Amino acid sequence: MTRLSVNINKVALIRNARGNDFPNLVQFAKDCERFGAQGITVHPRPDQRHIRYDDIPKLREVVTTEFNIEGNPTREFVKLVLDNPPDQVTLVPDAPNALTSDAGWDTITHADFLRKVIQEFKKKNIRVSLFVDPSEELIQGAKDVGADRIEFYTGPYAFKFEDNKEMAVGEYARCSKFAAQIGIGQNAGHDLNLRNLSFFTSRMTDLLEVSIGHALVVDALYQGLHNTIQAYLNSLDV
Repeated sequence: MTRLSVNINKVALIRNARGNDFPNLVQFAKDCERFGAQGITVHPRPDQRHIRYDDIPKLREVVTTEFNIEGNPTREFVKLVLDNPPDQVTLVPDAPNALTSDAGWDTITHADFLRKVIQEFKKKNIRVSLFVDPSEELIQGAKDVGADRIEFYTGPYAFKFEDNKEMAVGEYARCSKFAAQIGIGQNAGHDLNLRNLSFFTSRMTDLLEVSIGHALVVDALYQGLHNTIQAYLNSLDV
């Protein structure tokens, strides 16, 4: 079964809006795990508008499932990750002022840079995943620079899903088979929700993990956190 990692960025955003520690991010992460989540994901950005750098050591101390840190591998980010080694680091090529991640790596153009960064993380036994678009060439590039996994950027799938779900998932399904053939692990994330998740998962080959934040937190406003996590886990059980 594909594992569920809960991205808690939006919870940190709510906390930061009032300038205090409510809701408490550490307790929220612990509750997600208690309710069945199999991982916690955070994506600290340079402006620290949601997850802050000082959140990372506190979360690293309490997360008992898989801890996944996402971000653009600036020197500051690399140091943060090396100082607080997670189970997985997911490298994302987002600009400092990006509202959200909206494209994957060009693993060919940036091969030398990615190879050096990946080697730094591997010295600390940190699994490395690269955020990529569904392209066999770019997936092969991720494998060639030493990545353990890729994370499919699923924004385009989610955008097209309501119009034609078979067409929306087609390229992902094809690239998923290719990734399985060359032996690189597969994650996925971005705009996945209770409407489109089960269908996506059913068409993928050996999908290991999905990272879901925004939609899950929104659903939790209506259904409660425990019920929402169970609903997502049920959607993954295909």
